[in-house]
Amino acid sequence: MLSRKELLRSACRALYAGACAPFLLTHDDACALLAAQPDSPFIKPARHWKKLAGDSVRCQLCPNECVISAGSRGACRVRMNLRGGLYTLVYGRLAAMHVDPIEKKPLYHVLPGSLAYSVATAGCNMWCTFCQNWQISQAAPEAIDAAFVPPGQLSANARSKRCPVIAYTYNEPSVQFEYLVDSARVARSRGIRPVIISNGYINDAPGRELLGVLDAVKIDLKAFTNSFYAKVCGGDLHNVLKTLERIKRNGTWLEIVVLVIPTLNDAPGEIREMTRWVRANLSPDVPMHFTRFHAMYRITNLPPTPVATLERCRTIAREEGIRYPYVGNVPGHRWENTYCHSCGKQIIRRSGFYHVTSSIRNGACPHCATRIPGVWA
Repeated sequence: MLSRKELLRSACRALYAGACAPFLLTHDDACALLAAQPDSPFIKPARHWKKLAGDSVRCQLCPNECVISAGSRGACRVRMNLRGGLYTLVYGRLAAMHVDPIEKKPLYHVLPGSLAYSVATAGCNMWCTFCQNWQISQAAPEAIDAAFVPPGQLSANARSKRCPVIAYTYNEPSVQFEYLVDSARVARSRGIRPVIISNGYINDAPGRELLGVLDAVKIDLKAFTNSFYAKVCGGDLHNVLKTLERIKRNGTWLEIVVLVIPTLNDAPGEIREMTRWVRANLSPDVPMHFTRFHAMYRITNLPPTPVATLERCRTIAREEGIRYPYVGNVPGHRWENTYCHSCGKQIIRRSGFYHVTSSIRNGACPHCATRIPGVWA
């Protein structure tokens, strides 16, 4: 019969080989697990947390600010209190690795037509009922298959696939904060551009640290009402707007996506208020993508967004001074192309994700020489 220590070591190996079903850990088991495999590549000390009375800690990574007792995890499922300290369970534990066109993110003003090495771990700090990637974002790390990829190897993988960009995407990238910062720093040193596809739900100190290693950020602005964020996403609008303002102050390239869901966040007044806020508080140069919803995850009773609704959103954005509003998830639509905000001529033509032709020259319109905002080289 195996001893308790041997059983724990076996459980630890299974847990991080992605080969077992989820199981719950008691405080004693969690402490023993850490002691049994102190050099686990996946379990690393977390950052941005505070010690509380007894063995409890407060995670300070995102506005949830979870108070986590010994042996328990935060709402994201991937940060755990072990022996009175906070640890990440997903350092380099990648559950998804794919090569995508950068347009799929979508980042339309970042190296058009290029490829992004796209990676994700388990976990998220929201629980959006329309999540497209809920199988990993709403999962604990031990529930899904994954592979360990050290920070340097991630850049090597991207380079081998001829990807000039690494995109942290699919789930919420900030929950893998420690690995993201380490691997993005390595990527930059090797001439690869790190970008994130995020919900923007992060506190100020870690948010500023993260921006220090990124070349671009795409934020999903879920809606422009607190009630939507509270009832549909498990977050709040105020903190996301603070993140958007922080990105603007830092000077990091920013694009915004609004998934337009029929009856939930598609009211013309709400879209007008949102775009007016972006124009006044960020910049008229921030691209805004109004994308089509399809039934997903827990919202299966609503139809796809009418194309006319997306076109109306784009019209409102233009009326409010947004220079680069797009219609998304409608392949072949004229408003997935990019037009110079000065002369109005087409400068990037898109036909789906894989057929992209850019005529931008040295960051400027080839017709009138107006500078086009974005990351072009």
